[in-house]
Amino acid sequence: MSDFTTRPEIRGTFGVATSTHWIASAVGMSILERGGNAFDAAVATALTLQVVEPHLNGPAGDMPAIFYSAKTGKVEVLCAQGVAPEAATVEHYKDQGLSLIPGSGLLATVVPGAFDGWMLMLRDHGTMGLRDVMQPAIDYARDGHPILPRVAHTIAGLAEFFAAEWPTSAAVWTPGGRAPAPNTLFRNPELADTYDRLADSAGDSREAQIDAARAAWREGFVADAIFDYLRDARVMDVSDAKHSAVLAPSDMADWRATYEAPQSYDYHGWTVHKTQAWSQGPVMLQALAILKGIDLGAMDPNGAEFVHTVIEAMKLAYADREAFYGDPDFSDTPMDVLLSDAYNDDRRKLIGKEASHEQRPGRIPGYEALADAYVERAGRDFGVGAVAAQEPTMSHLTEKRGDTVHLDVIDRWGNMVSATPSGGWLQSSPVIPGLGFPLNSRAQMYWLEHGLTTSLVPKSRPRTTLTPSLAEKDGVQVVFGTPGGDQQDQWQLIWFLRFVHFGLGLQEGIDAPLFHSMHFQGSFFPREVKPGEMMLEPAFGDDVIADLRARGHIVTVAEPWTVGRLTAALREKDGMLRAAATPRLMQAYAIGR
Repeated sequence: MSDFTTRPEIRGTFGVATSTHWIASAVGMSILERGGNAFDAAVATALTLQVVEPHLNGPAGDMPAIFYSAKTGKVEVLCAQGVAPEAATVEHYKDQGLSLIPGSGLLATVVPGAFDGWMLMLRDHGTMGLRDVMQPAIDYARDGHPILPRVAHTIAGLAEFFAAEWPTSAAVWTPGGRAPAPNTLFRNPELADTYDRLADSAGDSREAQIDAARAAWREGFVADAIFDYLRDARVMDVSDAKHSAVLAPSDMADWRATYEAPQSYDYHGWTVHKTQAWSQGPVMLQALAILKGIDLGAMDPNGAEFVHTVIEAMKLAYADREAFYGDPDFSDTPMDVLLSDAYNDDRRKLIGKEASHEQRPGRIPGYEALADAYVERAGRDFGVGAVAAQEPTMSHLTEKRGDTVHLDVIDRWGNMVSATPSGGWLQSSPVIPGLGFPLNSRAQMYWLEHGLTTSLVPKSRPRTTLTPSLAEKDGVQVVFGTPGGDQQDQWQLIWFLRFVHFGLGLQEGIDAPLFHSMHFQGSFFPREVKPGEMMLEPAFGDDVIADLRARGHIVTVAEPWTVGRLTAALREKDGMLRAAATPRLMQAYAIGR
């Protein structure tokens, strides 16, 4: 492989911070420089991302994190995925004439999770005070930051809609009645005031102050503002009708972010840790289990055989995701079978020389009805017409502009965090008056029918696409991830395979051309299925593209340097730290020393 990279791979021993926006990465590094640990830095980075990338994440969104604590010596998952409200029943939505939960507006709102999750991490694993980690985000919200062209274009495209239908959003995103010009200073004083007030929460200790801020969020002034607005709000959404929220004060007051064990799998000496099946995280592990019996190392990592084999394995894994995954607290996902050698030996045999255009979930005894239901669902016409996908992470490849966010941080003590915050997008829901941020739209991932692992059930977690990663082998640990909705575990899988089998460096692997499948059912409204379709970057070359088409793949060639948003950070056994970030879209950066 070539030693050329678009950027140097960051190396050092003190600390590294990488994220999808250079300002947020710089904030994270500044916390490390001031003596904070990786958890302090991750929280400060994340809060800043909410300010500088508001089209991609927000305080009322969702957040899974996977982390390693040098103190405990354990890898754990922090789940800040809010649950469905108590009143969110299949019948309630069906009574409004809906076949799918809209991808925008108030009906799609679940309990806001991100802020409580970050506060839980800070309280239990951080070392710095609440004001210390919140101040950078407060300053950028109040004093302004250079608004990304993609944010400005998103706002401009929605300015008329905001003015007509979501006036609270118009007040924040189009101050003075005008959309901001790209790269000009943009301010969100309402959000600054909200975070300033939370940072002033009273407490006798660092931990007590953080808990006071959590209480102010879920049942204090933040909750009061949310429910003062929701009491009478009926807003237009993507269903072309006005609806009210089902979220209630008790839903927020009763919910807390939690810790849990990761779902793990051993692959060629590496132990890969992911979230459990309330996210799509195990789908990457399933793909690894299928591919483990194939000699990928003998292939060209940029060749047609490699692309074809990985795409076909992903189709099989994602079919199982759609059939079987769901909140383990509310559904029975047979993960012991899905990650077993015997099951994946059979799945591997389904990979042929030609591209499959079939949906092929596994046939697991006792679970056949779930597999059949997915195949039927994937062929169903939901009657919603041609609607732009209601999740911004892939919109830079279609007609809209956007992405979600990701961060990886490692400190000099060996603590490490990988997190993929999302939700609460400025284009997904109206701003709550006085708070400066909107709610989320994660409920669109449920199905409005009973008996499925992803059926809408009150108090359950929607099966999110958010899926950070941590892998370790012989004392080496690496954290990595990407925005990208359904593509997240596809791009991470490709990067990891090239890292393991071909020895690509962090930056070299991130720079390498990427691809993904659109074959399976999408997680976001309008839940599209595109059998046999895939997308790749033109850097693979005409011969590879022609070969894939000859195998039966329906290939869309993306614009150069537009597929994937990966970042990664690694700690060697001797304490050397490395980090890298994608050059695509030119806003992600890695920093370290």
